[in-house]
Amino acid sequence: MSRNLFNYQRRHSQVVRIGGLLLGGDNPVRIQSMANTDTNDTEGSVAQALRIIDAGGELVRFTAQGVREAENLRHIHAGVEAALAAQGRPMVPLVADIHFQPVAADTAARYVEKVRINPGNYVDKARKFEQLDYTDEQYAAELQRIRDRFVPFLDICRKHGTAIRIGVNHGSLSDRIMSRYGDTPRGMVESCMEFLRICVEEHFADVVISIKASNTAIMVQTVRLLADTMEQEGMAFPLHLGVTEAGDGEDGRIKSAVGIGALLADGIGDTIRVSLSEAPEAEIPVARQLADYYRLRENHEPINGVVFDKALAPEFCRDTVQVGLVGGTRVPAVFGRRSAYGKLAPDIYLSENGWETADNTPLPVIELLCSELDEKRIAVLPQQAVLLLESRHANPVGDFRAAIHRLMAAGCRLPVVAKVRPTDTLAETMQLKTAADMGVLFLDGLINGLYIDSAVLPPAVCVETAFSIMQAARKRMSKTEYISCPSCGRTLFDLQATVARVKAATAHLSGLKIGVMGCIVNGPGEMADADYGYVGAGRGRVSLYKNRICVEKNIPEEEAVDKLVGLIKANGDWQPADWQE
Repeated sequence: MSRNLFNYQRRHSQVVRIGGLLLGGDNPVRIQSMANTDTNDTEGSVAQALRIIDAGGELVRFTAQGVREAENLRHIHAGVEAALAAQGRPMVPLVADIHFQPVAADTAARYVEKVRINPGNYVDKARKFEQLDYTDEQYAAELQRIRDRFVPFLDICRKHGTAIRIGVNHGSLSDRIMSRYGDTPRGMVESCMEFLRICVEEHFADVVISIKASNTAIMVQTVRLLADTMEQEGMAFPLHLGVTEAGDGEDGRIKSAVGIGALLADGIGDTIRVSLSEAPEAEIPVARQLADYYRLRENHEPINGVVFDKALAPEFCRDTVQVGLVGGTRVPAVFGRRSAYGKLAPDIYLSENGWETADNTPLPVIELLCSELDEKRIAVLPQQAVLLLESRHANPVGDFRAAIHRLMAAGCRLPVVAKVRPTDTLAETMQLKTAADMGVLFLDGLINGLYIDSAVLPPAVCVETAFSIMQAARKRMSKTEYISCPSCGRTLFDLQATVARVKAATAHLSGLKIGVMGCIVNGPGEMADADYGYVGAGRGRVSLYKNRICVEKNIPEEEAVDKLVGLIKANGDWQPADWQE
């Protein structure tokens, strides 16, 4: 799509009806979550749906592993509808989440307002991570097999007024797609487009799309590519945004804000699900804050700018000179005030003498507003200095982009560090807003560092937030990253308690990615992006992975964390905690 880099403008999407809810078009960005109850537990599922709705959820999703669970959605739907009616409230649409069982999708479509299917396992066989060789004729035959199964499902949805979501996950691409397109954004987009083209040919329009990954860089690049591809083929289906396996707590929120915020900044996104390894209702306020934050940008004062075309390339990184510890090939730098810090301390400090390194080496820094960086100012910049830029515009992302694109057009290679001065008194609110604005600048390869200067929050919180944003954008690893799924009805253990145990044993490690996955839907696939994986294999049983390779199966849950630690040690990635040294 033709993104407006400097001025906020929502992408045009068609309107999809989901029960009584309209999604897309000029409608607000809708907020949703997913239940983690057993879908056969009607009472518990109804109660949790109501908690999500009371928190502000506008759609509630349930997993349906098979026909039995899909059939029980009828009773859950009736229970939710009756409870809301008793309060004089309208029905909130329910969504069925289907993997591996197309017949369950057929069943669920009769009872709920929307059904999500996963192209990676709707018709294709379960992944074995095998390389498959297809002739063009054989590949065409596979596409016909998809059509033969998918069209009857669309007919059921049409009859019952049921919308669908085509939901592609990076962790569950089929061997067929992987073999032809690789583990790439193009492969993820094509996995989606195969199904979308059938929807268009069948004149089925009530379709929402999602393409998710736990890697924010891949997620953002892929959704942008999908939006471009749809536009080229005359499609305008609404988009559901989310970062899969974002984790919990502060890190899960920052990671979600980086990925979702980058797309909202481009005007992309019609509904949001923030995937946290917490109670589902805890996801709603986070998604709401993000949606409301971007809604404030509508009709802002225009920003003038000229696009530097080379910066639009995927995985672009601005070429800069190195000035001290900033720019060049160095990882992004964290700036902060002189203060007491823990394990994560700034690279560059502000003292009475100005900006300097920990050993008091001065750093030449020029502080400017983005709006002050015009052609005349750029022309007189020195050869060696760090530009510390600040925006006071209602659309800071567009303001920073315009200034940095002017630098690139003028051939200026001075490194840029973004300065933000949040006024929020709550750390979580500051973190969400800052991650949403600054994460996209890191993902787009435009800035070389970050300085969060809060007058009300402790400097340590600001510095730790800066490190977390860089890690979420995959620009600088400073601590262990946990790729943990939000629990759902498929989860085979207490996810929140398990994540806590894994963190307690491994949080002191630096630079590792550890996946904690409740089941096999995305587990093995996401292990490709994790160094180690802890995946539910059955009730009370866990399998351990090194990358995508399963190294130990069906371990009793009570032994699994110790076994994980042993696996990390055996591969030479263990570091003793400070108290062990």
